[in-house]
Amino acid sequence: MPRPSVAEVRAGGQPEGVKERVNEEHWAGRLYMRDISPYLSTLFVRLGVPPNPITYLMMACGVLAGVVLAFGGLWSALVALLLVQVYLLLDCSDGEVARFTGRTSTAGIYLDRIGHYLAEIALLIGLGLRAQNEFAAGNWVVAGMAAALGAALIKVETDNVVVARAKAGLPEKVADAALQPRSAGLGLARRAAAALRFHRVIQAVELSLLVAAVAVVDAVRGDLLATRALMAVCVAVAALQAVLHLVSVLASRRLE
Repeated sequence: MPRPSVAEVRAGGQPEGVKERVNEEHWAGRLYMRDISPYLSTLFVRLGVPPNPITYLMMACGVLAGVVLAFGGLWSALVALLLVQVYLLLDCSDGEVARFTGRTSTAGIYLDRIGHYLAEIALLIGLGLRAQNEFAAGNWVVAGMAAALGAALIKVETDNVVVARAKAGLPEKVADAALQPRSAGLGLARRAAAALRFHRVIQAVELSLLVAAVAVVDAVRGDLLATRALMAVCVAVAALQAVLHLVSVLASRRLE
């Protein structure tokens, strides 16, 4: 059986336009991870590993990052950061293997989306436990769960655009122009929110970086003030973004 080269896997697994996909390709993927992932994807192809087990491994890394984060201390924040980077690497690799081997599937897309849900929910709950400083119920644990619920709701709002269009017999693809709100005022607000990118605070890669940063601050101070401040910010961002995203969907032509 021929052993594909990294260049061959990159060409087949990263067709033109992959990095430029609107609302799908993470900035870290464009910046560095898509340059690294073909090496791992090539190894998986040579070993004959199917795409779905790679996705399961991605899910495990995302959930484990949240579990580790809950233990507290600088070390756990750094390990969680590393696990999220592995999660992102595997997230790139499963799709590349699927495209190169011709094994793309609806189940694979579904599992990939579930993996994203699990990682962000686990990290936010882990952050709440970390802020509480013990494995017990408390206000900060509730805050972590509230933020996790908000993050999940935002993804549900996004994914259900496709579900609603499919049930209405509309094509899955939404034109870029349809993403813009009908109201000029809402359009300006949407562009401002996109420029600020505050919604990224509760996404796995960005959150793991922020947690590592506040863990350093906490280690220097000897308390959890920075972690708890980040937890409060996450709750506020999750609540605000869930409302703004719903308004953005309903005020646009995505459902037409």
